[in-house]
Amino acid sequence: MGRHTVEAAAKKPVRPLVISAIAAAAVIGVVSTGAYLWVGGHLNPLFASAEDGCETEDLVVVADISVAPVVEDLAEVFDKSRDGCVKTEVRAQEAADTAALIAGGGLNADIWIPDSSVWLDRAAATAQSLGRNAPQMKSKGSIATSPIVFAAAASQTEQIASEPVTWARVLGGSLQALLPDPEASAASLAGLLALKSKSSPDDPRQFAGAMIALGKTIPASTGAAFSSVSTMNQPTVVISSERLVAEYNLKNGSEPLSAAYPVDGSVALDYPYIALGELKGTRAKLIGAFEGTLRHNPKAFRSAGFRALDGTGELKIAGLSMTPPTPAAGLDGAAQVEILRQWGVLTLRSRMLAVIDVSGSMEEPADNGLRRIDVFQQAALGAMQKFSGEVEMGVWVFSTQRNGDLDYEDLVPIGPLADAGHTQQIAGVIASLPDRLGGATGLYDTTLAAVQRVRETYDPEKINSVLIITDGRNEDDNGIDLDTLLAELAKIAEENEPVPVIMIGFGPDTDMDAMQRIAKSTGGAAYSAFHPEDLGVVLVDALSQRSCRPDCG
Repeated sequence: MGRHTVEAAAKKPVRPLVISAIAAAAVIGVVSTGAYLWVGGHLNPLFASAEDGCETEDLVVVADISVAPVVEDLAEVFDKSRDGCVKTEVRAQEAADTAALIAGGGLNADIWIPDSSVWLDRAAATAQSLGRNAPQMKSKGSIATSPIVFAAAASQTEQIASEPVTWARVLGGSLQALLPDPEASAASLAGLLALKSKSSPDDPRQFAGAMIALGKTIPASTGAAFSSVSTMNQPTVVISSERLVAEYNLKNGSEPLSAAYPVDGSVALDYPYIALGELKGTRAKLIGAFEGTLRHNPKAFRSAGFRALDGTGELKIAGLSMTPPTPAAGLDGAAQVEILRQWGVLTLRSRMLAVIDVSGSMEEPADNGLRRIDVFQQAALGAMQKFSGEVEMGVWVFSTQRNGDLDYEDLVPIGPLADAGHTQQIAGVIASLPDRLGGATGLYDTTLAAVQRVRETYDPEKINSVLIITDGRNEDDNGIDLDTLLAELAKIAEENEPVPVIMIGFGPDTDMDAMQRIAKSTGGAAYSAFHPEDLGVVLVDALSQRSCRPDCG
């Protein structure tokens, strides 16, 4: 934690100064400098020298770690200009941690300088969720900005720039990107906002699919992402702020990163100056005076890699554009909070049992000429590539009398996709599906058994669910009926270990009414993919709508 501390002079009572008429002219001159304030017939030595008997005032500033070094340097300038009558302490702290402290009422400070105004919205929202009043925060405008850029290893720059560098390439998957966790990084969250602004307003799955892909590998920090980008198996960029790239390059001059500026525009972090608590009296004057020191020293910010409030300003740092990039759009705090909610849904760590219909009807042709099972294989392999390594997955297949008298067969137990051997085993099962076809659809017995299996190894730290893909309706006359299934699922749901069932009906023969009733009874959802090309996007829906089930619009 970075700190700047000036030792306080011994505190003394303020001595009223009697001013003679002869000295009045001299006093007026001193007053005009702002060093003394004429109050009630006396000089208030707020900013007088310690030798003249001032009482030292304390000022506590909490600044995001990306801006704290500059603030610390300017705090020294500020304190010296007050001749020892002010002691400014600067605490370097991640904005996410500060926002949490403010929301909980546990921060004792005068000023907060986060890296984005979105933290005000998040602190207020967190306070509300805790049943607390909204904290007193007054933004006095931004003191610097930093655009969101793509950071790339110098060795990969030429390949990455072989075509225009755009957000559209990230959306389409042709430019691989790393995104540090937006729960903790305002730069990442702002990057998601920029990404969404370039996605199709008519197809929300495009943005959801991009977030799922970004969530597959989430670096522990921006520094970790910067360190790993040169070792990726294909050209990769890190979505970051220009300021963070500048900081990295200033410390790693021998191997700097290159900042690529999206030609389709971007957004910028705004570094607001926020007064905490009530603004009145001496404290308000100190807060205003310190703000003035920050605003009147632009060179200190430029040398550290910050741009001016309007995005302009030349930077002389390796790897960065000297001239300003394309003007960045403003940040929408409410939109970012909503994106963060979506991100949280899409990247929830899950335990999922995938249950695949291998009844004989899966061999029938879909309307694109391929068999239904072929279409499912393609969609399943595509979906597998989007899952994070922290997801746990197992695979069953089902059809009547698949395993003796049972309608289901356990082929891969639930395990982490981070295990390469486990992932390869699942891929092998998916590849073998055409050879497993046969029998009728034993849907109800299989659904109950799958929910019971997930319950046996329930992990309260994860989302535990069952994903069932079928092209038909229950055809097992020797198994349980729908009412019995629903009654059994209701009993399980009462035990406070929810296992939502997500059902995807593929093709024209599915019993959507039964599927919807099953899904609703477990807090899950039912989807229909009428055409082969729908299956991939429905799988995205099944992942992206976890927070609204069973009433997703």
